[in-house]
Amino acid sequence: MITPEFVRTMARYNAWQNQSLYDAASGLSDDARKQDRSAFFKSIHGTLCHVLWGDQIWMNRFAGTLKPLAGSIGASSTMIEDWETLTRERTAFDAAISDWAANLDASALEGDLSWFSGALNKQVSKPLAGLLVHFFNHQ
Repeated sequence: MITPEFVRTMARYNAWQNQSLYDAASGLSDDARKQDRSAFFKSIHGTLCHVLWGDQIWMNRFAGTLKPLAGSIGASSTMIEDWETLTRERTAFDAAISDWAANLDASALEGDLSWFSGALNKQVSKPLAGLLVHFFNHQ
């Protein structure tokens, strides 16, 4: 079983790693960030958009935050075109994750979470603790 402290630690780690990634990517030109590199989400920019989208969709399920701008996994890589906007949104969302984690108590980690999965096109229910581990691993 995971603990609230694990979630808080992972939220801090996530924010630190995102800052490191975005600092490194900021050293590239916009063309270099958007160059098709044959990755699943094509470019560095597309991959970073998708990771933000994933965080936003999971936090919507966990905490009721707003859904991401893109309505599907397929559209996630083009959700935000502008680098400065993407960077600002990433930083703000990392703060939202940390704020949520700071107020989490152990009872919130018990039981299952149920949601409608657009990717699977059906209702799904899974243990919340395992979903939180997935959430942080995806990042």
